[in-house]
Amino acid sequence: MDLRKLKTLIDLVAESDISELEVTEGEGKVRIVKSAPAPQGQMVMMQPQMQMQHGMQAPAAAPVAAAPAAPAAPAAIEGHVVKSPMVGTFYRAASPGSAPFVDIGKNVNSGDTLCIIEAMKLLNEIESDFSGSIKQILVENGQPVEFGQPLFIIA
Repeated sequence: MDLRKLKTLIDLVAESDISELEVTEGEGKVRIVKSAPAPQGQMVMMQPQMQMQHGMQAPAAAPVAAAPAAPAAPAAIEGHVVKSPMVGTFYRAASPGSAPFVDIGKNVNSGDTLCIIEAMKLLNEIESDFSGSIKQILVENGQPVEFGQPLFIIA
């Protein structure tokens, strides 16, 4: 199993509610177990159990690097913070050619669509839970977002 597949499987476990995943491909077997949340995020542990024919021993697996820490949020955020309700990909508009739902300075009411987050091929409209003016857009179009990540500041 190549490293790209392993990385994809590790990301799948990290972003989902499952705590353990075991995959057998050919004669190789990989088991990924999510440990208890660490203070700075979640840690994923990989335990490869490769079996080879003719009595050959499986090579030792390279250690899995910890996910980079999320960038620190701005020190003083003035206003209401709209956070991502899910893990997915952030989009400012309904389609690549259309205008964004909101821009900095635009007034929004509670219930107005702010963006779309694509998760598992489903497009989820994220609505404002606060009325006011968009002060900051904290995520770039097409960027992956995590659960609870700040997306907008409304004041």
